[in-house]
Amino acid sequence: MSSCVIKWLAPLGLAFLLVACKPAVVERQQQHLTGNTMGTYYSVKVVDVDESRARALQAEIDNRLERLNDQMSTYREDSELSRLNRYRGQDPFPVSADTARVVTAALQLGRLTEGALDVTVGPLVNLWGFGPDARPSRIPNASLLAETRARTGLQHLRVAIDSEAEYLYKQLPELYVDLSAIAKGFGVDMVSEYLSEEGVTDHLVEIGGEVRLSGLNRHGKPWTIAVEKPGPGTGSVQQVIAVGNNSVATSGDYRNYYELDGQRLSHTINPKTGQPITHQLASVTVIHPSCMIADGLATALTVMGPEQALAFAEQHRLAVYLLTKTDDGFRVDMTSAFKKYSRG
Repeated sequence: MSSCVIKWLAPLGLAFLLVACKPAVVERQQQHLTGNTMGTYYSVKVVDVDESRARALQAEIDNRLERLNDQMSTYREDSELSRLNRYRGQDPFPVSADTARVVTAALQLGRLTEGALDVTVGPLVNLWGFGPDARPSRIPNASLLAETRARTGLQHLRVAIDSEAEYLYKQLPELYVDLSAIAKGFGVDMVSEYLSEEGVTDHLVEIGGEVRLSGLNRHGKPWTIAVEKPGPGTGSVQQVIAVGNNSVATSGDYRNYYELDGQRLSHTINPKTGQPITHQLASVTVIHPSCMIADGLATALTVMGPEQALAFAEQHRLAVYLLTKTDDGFRVDMTSAFKKYSRG
């Protein structure tokens, strides 16, 4: 039923009846699909889809995410990436088109950020106790750090494509590739693009905190999401944003850390030093059409630190929101490109 406001106006002795009718908002059908993938969860909201079709969509989403894990998981021993990391030969290693695409994007972002994003830092992550290896009992010495850094570097990784297949080259036999800083974003893009191909243009896709939005929500309005305020537990809302048909990725070091020898050690490793970051940048949020790119950029900007990250983002006209720890709480910095998405 519509709600109508009736006003009587009588200019010049004539009575006018003005009827302003405001149609009631019709809430459209929405299905919420959830599951597990890539060591975390996924959450997909689809609008104007009935339960039967939602089940069919979820079955295909699960199939595609399972294939992605078979390609890029470092926890599955028989995945493409795990087999590549064990490979010690000199010949090119054949991979799927998806794996080649993600590695290519990682290499491009690595060059753009001057090495702040480096998908070969796995040995350093393990050295500092944030991988499958146990945490060290003491801070690694300079010799061990240099020895480990010598087994990393994007310059030792290359992608090649010919008429028959896609290949990866490792110039260092022991090079270890970990795509976790970018693969979740790729998974989000993959699911979102699949839904669009199926005509489901109004949707929200999230994998482990990385999000891509398309169209309108069930109320016929643009999707809005919140940037979390860093802190213990689930945190609270720091900033509400409406980003349109875009992706949002957030990176931060406020949860995954530990203390050793009186030092606070972050899980984010600076590839240039081989050590955990020590600056006060707590959270980086990036808005970009591609969730894969947003995911990789968020990690790279976290490595850079607040001043360099803000300058880099402005230079490249990126929509970026930074939260930096201070004695009085968190300082907020946002780029010019981000401000149009802010909703207070």
